[in-house]
Amino acid sequence: MPGTDLNLLIDAAQAAGQTARKYVGGDLGTRYKDHDNSPVTEADLAVNAVLARILREARPDYGWLSEESTDTEARLDAHRTFIIDPIDGTRSFIEGSKAWAHALAVVEGDRVTAAVVFMPMMDKLYAASSGGGARLNGKPIRVAQHAAARDAEVLAVKHSLDARFWPGGVPQVRPNHRPSLAYRLSLVAEGRFDAMFTFRPSWEWDIAAGSLILSEAGARVTDGRGGRLRFNQPHPQTDGVLAANPSLHADLLDRRG
Repeated sequence: MPGTDLNLLIDAAQAAGQTARKYVGGDLGTRYKDHDNSPVTEADLAVNAVLARILREARPDYGWLSEESTDTEARLDAHRTFIIDPIDGTRSFIEGSKAWAHALAVVEGDRVTAAVVFMPMMDKLYAASSGGGARLNGKPIRVAQHAAARDAEVLAVKHSLDARFWPGGVPQVRPNHRPSLAYRLSLVAEGRFDAMFTFRPSWEWDIAAGSLILSEAGARVTDGRGGRLRFNQPHPQTDGVLAANPSLHADLLDRRG
């Protein structure tokens, strides 16, 4: 059940945090992936191993999709699947920043049913289950209610404000940035920012957990064109992400043309 899964994810995320913190300030053995030149450290791999042990031993019939594991088609036949990013924000981790997260989700069919985003260096644990609301360190959270794009505080990189993405006019927002995509989504769920959007293809492990936390906090969360997010897909990427309260989401989406 989703509630039981949520407790499992919370326990696993806290264990992941204990593992990752052991690497902070030490030799990370950083190397770069051939397909996209993104960094991976010994900490990423150690956390992935811890999460795989805890989660797969507890739910051996669940599928598995993780940024740091070889993907297989077996997950497509599973009734439920774990979608995991062992460390979201690896570059920040390498730089010694606190802005990195463990992002854990359970998907049933193509929908997220339980989710955790844990920021171990900030002691912030975001959690949600389907129909159960969203919480930060156990306290309920809600999205901000800024209704129109003008002067909205958003989390978006400069690339996402290029005129080619906004046939209806580039919104006059106040852009901000955080390096972890899971953290960006969670900050909007917390109400600290009004919206978050990216129009680059987004890996499922970066956004699955945050998407449910946002939805349960009252946001509308879609792909960059307003389509429903679907997870545990054969190619695990979405066409970007757009997330905000329903009124602001509608205003931003209208400008997308």
